[in-house]
Amino acid sequence: MPKLTIDGKEITVEEGTTVFEAARQMKTSIPHFCYHSKLSIAGNCRMCLVEIEKMPKPQISCNTVAQEGMVVHTQTDNVKALQKNVLEFILINHPIDCPVCDQAGECKLQKYYMNYSVGDSEFNESKVKKPKKVDLGPNVMLDDERCILCTRCVRFCDEISKTGELCVTNRGDRSTLRTFPGKKLDNKYSLNTVDICPVGALTSKPFRFQQRVWFLKSAPSICTGCATGCNIEINHNDGKVFRYQTRKNEAVNECWTCDEGRLSYTFINESRLIRPLLKTANGLEEVTKTQALAAATEALQKCSAEQIVFLGSAYESNENNAALKKLANNLGVTALQYAFHEVENPSSDDFLIKADKNPNRAGVSNLGFAEFSGELTGKTVLAMERISASQIEKIRSQKPKYLILLSSHQSPACELADVVLPVCTFAEQKGSFINFQERIQKFEVALAPKGQMQTAWQFLQEIAQSLGHAWAITSPEPLLKEFFNLTYEEIGEQGKLLE
Repeated sequence: MPKLTIDGKEITVEEGTTVFEAARQMKTSIPHFCYHSKLSIAGNCRMCLVEIEKMPKPQISCNTVAQEGMVVHTQTDNVKALQKNVLEFILINHPIDCPVCDQAGECKLQKYYMNYSVGDSEFNESKVKKPKKVDLGPNVMLDDERCILCTRCVRFCDEISKTGELCVTNRGDRSTLRTFPGKKLDNKYSLNTVDICPVGALTSKPFRFQQRVWFLKSAPSICTGCATGCNIEINHNDGKVFRYQTRKNEAVNECWTCDEGRLSYTFINESRLIRPLLKTANGLEEVTKTQALAAATEALQKCSAEQIVFLGSAYESNENNAALKKLANNLGVTALQYAFHEVENPSSDDFLIKADKNPNRAGVSNLGFAEFSGELTGKTVLAMERISASQIEKIRSQKPKYLILLSSHQSPACELADVVLPVCTFAEQKGSFINFQERIQKFEVALAPKGQMQTAWQFLQEIAQSLGHAWAITSPEPLLKEFFNLTYEEIGEQGKLLE
């Protein structure tokens, strides 16, 4: 294992480690554009130049392997001059359109210019004009003038998605990013190219011009698109989700996520229930929470435990399903089933996308709920969404005696219900899911609940209290501790495999 010195500090690294990675391990920041830890090394931006004693000229740190006794300097006047010159070269033909660029606020060119190269350009000639608004595919738009030819996107398509749609054509200042003839950038992971683009060249069509990034708030969360449970950040503002971005977790999704999951955030913003509903002679009508809970409680009081079915959800958190089981234990209810989201011909692959489109099937199964059978005739049913179309038809055909539904959205299932309680989505609460690996992962609150929304566990606690059971839960963590013997601290930021 070689030992080297970087800016006067010694470090021992694994054989084959580059100088760039060695510096990163020491928390020493070296500016870069083309380098990405998950991609092959291109070494074409030249921004990561450093001085190494006994070498005749500066070296790019991303492609220089650390050797025993190396002495590296990253902060000398010569290195700073090189960084400034490289930036000026990159900016020669770059448009000065920061005020209208989606990348403004997240752009490495802006950051590095302020850190390394503040000053007037010496370039007096006309900039090379390149195409704008180049449609690369269904989700990605290219502004060719902004592209600095780092080739991160090309390498991603070659090495990660393995679809190879992108290439660089022509030479010199006429070089342009393009798809190969007859191809579109339409692979299942195309929006990762927007994530890794260090400038504003590649933009997301769904997010384009929707929000300035400095207005966005962020909360760590878990994608609910399938059973993988990719780690994400929910970016939101004014009570609306604008995008998901990937969050690094080497054990689950590394630093990638699929387009299908990334764009699934729209359901959080649409067709939300914010007030309780109660079936009357005129159909479902909005009522107060007190009225809705009274009707639900009365329906459960009229039944014996054998006449009640509790329907959990593979789309709901461990804590909400645990609250339903806790209520079942209080009432002696043993018929525990779970609903699940299903789609026809689900997408899947051997990378991140799973055919199971539920984030928490493993969680609700671990709690002892059985998959929905549809045997509900004559029963009073307390159910949590998300219920698929085929399961809704089973409920309709079985004609349960009474249906109490905890739902976050207006849906066909609501039409069958006698009482509907408006619950939060995962984005409006703290909780956890268990993915297909049996890894439990937590998510945080992003949005504030609207109207009379509550978490499912809060509604279930109020029902339990009305039925004479002394719950006194002020957060979801006691439910996690009671049924999974875990705390959020023990789960940690990267999740925890269940034993």
